[in-house]
Amino acid sequence: MTAVTPAAQLAAAVEVLDAARSATVLCHVQPDADTIGSGLALAQVLHRRGVPVRVSFAEPAELPASMRSLPGVQFLVPPAEVPREVDVLVAVDCGSVGRLGALADRIAGAATTLVLDHHRSNTRFGTVNLVDDTAESTTSLLARVFDAWGEPIDPAIAHCLFAGLVTDTGCFRWAGPGTHRLAERLLATGIDGAGITRTLMDTHPFGWLPMLSRVLGTARLEPAAAGGAGLVYAFVRRADIDGLRSEEVESVIDVVRTTAEASIAAVFKESRTTPDLWTVSLRSRDSGVGTDDGVDVAQVATRLGGGGHRYAAGYTSTGTPDDLIAALLAELA
Repeated sequence: MTAVTPAAQLAAAVEVLDAARSATVLCHVQPDADTIGSGLALAQVLHRRGVPVRVSFAEPAELPASMRSLPGVQFLVPPAEVPREVDVLVAVDCGSVGRLGALADRIAGAATTLVLDHHRSNTRFGTVNLVDDTAESTTSLLARVFDAWGEPIDPAIAHCLFAGLVTDTGCFRWAGPGTHRLAERLLATGIDGAGITRTLMDTHPFGWLPMLSRVLGTARLEPAAAGGAGLVYAFVRRADIDGLRSEEVESVIDVVRTTAEASIAAVFKESRTTPDLWTVSLRSRDSGVGTDDGVDVAQVATRLGGGGHRYAAGYTSTGTPDDLIAALLAELA
């Protein structure tokens, strides 16, 4: 079978969007700024073209507070209001059908499903798939789509695209070729990059501080893990996060991953509603002396039922804390 070239994938995606008569844009469960920014940016372009569009995600029940100021939130609807049938369904930043949660059943009623994503582990579940694992974010991939489509990027759309770019690159710590050029282009529309970044990444309620104290007290180091690369991990239990937002929970991994003695970091987050159900965030880094020589945590997460990027991935699992650590250490052996 002849491989589909990136240029052909891009052209096919534009063709689908250009012909859309109605559209649903689905973001992944527990949404971050990349999936929401992508969804809202695309919705604004479709609306501008006169296409009826809805954006949604299966869970949680409300959009995280840090993203509520993103332009285009008026296109967000609860899952129950997502139509069963639509001309084009677009999944943004979703590596697999499972990431759509309860809204995965809407695929059956779509005449065409388009997948726009940058995860290496993407399962290509769409009718048309535009997947580029070299893209810094799904929003950066969308910028290319808009250019190929001939659709201008105004300040409102740039705001959404920048939100995904700045968060998925860790405030540009993991910037690649072209990242800063795209950022400069988006900032040139007049958006407040510093304000967007502060809202998304640097604003937490006071309760975040005692939560961090409790959670970091659970941190443990396994220096022999992954052939000596080292693993550091911590647990976020349900009692730790009472009254806190998902943003505070998701921020823990960025603290734990700074440990010098470990190249791999894991944070196990207990479900607020389901006993013994945990979501797991994985991060890794290279040695600093080679190219891409770090542990590929996307492969680890995929074997455990999840997926993601080489240096940032995740999965969901059940069991006791001891069970979870044993399973992860076995995969890292």
